[in-house]
Amino acid sequence: MFFGTKNKKAKLQAKYNRLMQESYDLSTSNRKLSDDKRAEAEEVARQLDELEKS
Repeated sequence: MFFGTKNKKAKLQAKYNRLMQESYDLSTSNRKLSDDKRAEAEEVARQLDELEKS
């Protein structure tokens, strides 16, 4: 189970990083989409926190 959790954490971290980069890239061209990506990233961060607590 440890490796499954570690793998899931790594995937969530990669997804968070990708979403934050997309948010940054969009910040100069489309603020609404940038904010949407940031909100998605924050949800992933919440999932990461829950995973670390368990």
